[in-house]
Amino acid sequence: MLSLLRLARFGSVERNLPCSLLLLACGALLLATPGTSHAQFGGTPSTTQVRDASALHPPAGARVAIVEFDDLECPACAAANPVLKAAAAKYQIPWIRHELLIPSHIWSPVAAVDARWFDLKNKALGDEYRDAVFANQASIYNTGMLSQFTANFAKSHGIAIPFAMDPQGKLAAEVQADNELAKRTGIVKTPTIFIVTSNGKGAPYIEVQNPQTDLYTDIDRAIADTTPIKAAARKVGSK
Repeated sequence: MLSLLRLARFGSVERNLPCSLLLLACGALLLATPGTSHAQFGGTPSTTQVRDASALHPPAGARVAIVEFDDLECPACAAANPVLKAAAAKYQIPWIRHELLIPSHIWSPVAAVDARWFDLKNKALGDEYRDAVFANQASIYNTGMLSQFTANFAKSHGIAIPFAMDPQGKLAAEVQADNELAKRTGIVKTPTIFIVTSNGKGAPYIEVQNPQTDLYTDIDRAIADTTPIKAAARKVGSK
């Protein structure tokens, strides 16, 4: 019953559907895009063939940023998440997250919508929810467990969850749009991580092949490529 109530939050129209049919409907809505994505679990990393680089740039006012494409049910994304969080804090650079849903993952479309619902309360809260999902991913093995986890997360922050978190399907549409953006960019695996730059001397983006070993080196290179010459000279000559 709890699982059915959670799934019903996608919208009032779906409330009378059986769980199995509702999952199929949600999957069709969020995954009906060309191409196939998969999780990267190790081995030899593959370089993304970028088709459209319009998403690979820092936000206004930033010289360097992290751009990530992930799936909340992806174990490799969960492993990379604390590394990315620590790097963004250390370098004080923006961390932009995009969804690329894995077709075989049952509960990640629901979690992606839930995360965006928390974003509406506070963007930092939405990111905290994503971090918490990744940290507890091993114990979230179906939509019912996700429902309990989300309810407990909301309760711990003094937030009441409505019966329908996305009654008009607007948040699901945003997730779908993000999914399509990832496909247009050429992303085929999760996580896919780029260090992106603005007005730098080097490449406008660097794909991080292994976040555990390469992330900090790639960020250092991006920062060096975007450091203004005059500022760099003052730093060298300062005492």
